[in-house]
Amino acid sequence: MALDGDLEYPPRLSEEAGLSLVSQILDWQINHGSLLKRIDSQTDHSVLTYPIGVAVFPTLFPRRLFDHALRLQSIYNELYCRVAEDEGWISGVIRDLLPVDPLAATLWDIHQEVKKATPPGTVLSAGIFRSDYMLQGPTAQLGTGSDRPANLSLRQVEFNTFSCAGAAHANKVADMHRYLARTGAYNEGRERQNPVAVSALPRNANIESLAACLSAAHLAYGPKRSRTATETAILFVVQPDNFNIADERPVEYALWNRDPSIPVYRTDYGDDLLQRTSLTESRELLFHPLGRKGPALEVSVVYMRAGYEAQEYDEVGRQARLRLELSVAVKCPSLLGHICTFKKVQQALTSPGELERFLSPDKAALVRSTFARAYPLDESEAGLYGRSLATDPQTAHGYILKPSLEGGGHNIFGPAIPAFLSSIPSSAWCAYILMERIATPRVQNILLSASGLDIGGVISELGVLGTCLWKRAPDGVTCDILQNTVAGWSFKTKYDYVDEMSVVKGYGCFDTPLLI
Repeated sequence: MALDGDLEYPPRLSEEAGLSLVSQILDWQINHGSLLKRIDSQTDHSVLTYPIGVAVFPTLFPRRLFDHALRLQSIYNELYCRVAEDEGWISGVIRDLLPVDPLAATLWDIHQEVKKATPPGTVLSAGIFRSDYMLQGPTAQLGTGSDRPANLSLRQVEFNTFSCAGAAHANKVADMHRYLARTGAYNEGRERQNPVAVSALPRNANIESLAACLSAAHLAYGPKRSRTATETAILFVVQPDNFNIADERPVEYALWNRDPSIPVYRTDYGDDLLQRTSLTESRELLFHPLGRKGPALEVSVVYMRAGYEAQEYDEVGRQARLRLELSVAVKCPSLLGHICTFKKVQQALTSPGELERFLSPDKAALVRSTFARAYPLDESEAGLYGRSLATDPQTAHGYILKPSLEGGGHNIFGPAIPAFLSSIPSSAWCAYILMERIATPRVQNILLSASGLDIGGVISELGVLGTCLWKRAPDGVTCDILQNTVAGWSFKTKYDYVDEMSVVKGYGCFDTPLLI
């Protein structure tokens, strides 16, 4: 799809058409569970929810780069499967992180305890990954000419290996935009051609793809091994008081809906998990569903949607994670796979020659082409250079300071970096990486969220989801990738004056790329 030079996007609608469009969006969200739950609002017969933030129109994005990101994902999947099995490399990367990052220290300590307590052998692991990109290129308005996308390229923002959220929300919003385009909602009151063609809106199958990954891991685990269990089941480990159930539950429902169905149960991380699970002598993980009498279930797969924040690892939280990791259940992800989500790992892979440790030269070159410049803040040569950039107000404005934390809201941007670093001991600087800020083209759109309805310049982030199943051989070195699949995508958009991107925290909106 190419936009005519004089075609305004998003198009102006009459007040009546605009109100109708917003009403249709809200009705669609209510009917399809595109919602967030208000915690502590539940009574015997009701619960309060509110719609998740969405873009009113799909946002312009180059088709060439969307397709390229999808093709890259299988290579990224391979990369992170292999990284997750290279304990020696990971140990060297996070060594300086352990004294200053409580989460890294706790996870590594649990890993060491599990390693001592379990015999070597073939270990199955599953991964649900997401690689996030932004457009890099001229800041002129995107879409004002058919040649504009040729000047753009992809730059990776981050790579996520743990509790990758937003897949179900993204799936629903993509379906919503396709519905609105089909019904002509974007063309009401207009004589010109519909500006949103269904053919320019890519399909999304995140929910089924994630369910297929967990199903494959469940089948790979095989039949139950414990004599006291009745059957095997997948266990979702979630945070208590979960407001994001509309992103997690659809995957659970899809697994129950398979033929034959795959049993899935949920447990809150911490006390609830410890009370309702136990380990057999041969390390099968048994689960006792709430209100169910009789023998326990044997957990085939542990899908982690909790355990990514340092405050979750008090003594109860630590024991809960230790129990999961000691079990023979397939972990999604493995503990080392979890550590691979750290920004320090992402930065280390940008160093010369590191990718070739895990990938062929051709694949390494493709992955490296998406990297933004990134530096450690340790006392290495590269780290000292990174420190000089971060502490100089003249250069810091072009960078972002990132800790290894998930969920948005933790980064330090540009001019604020020098003052922030001066406020903490220099010995703690190595907990952060410094990443070049990505220059993006200008795009316009209308966003609808809890903060209201408004039009303005926006920036989008494309996330490509991948699913993997791999096997570590008894030698502890070999990695045999059994499944490597491009699952789907997410697309998030925020106003260009907003730094962070998390949708559930109110910084952005879920969206669909309008491919040009």
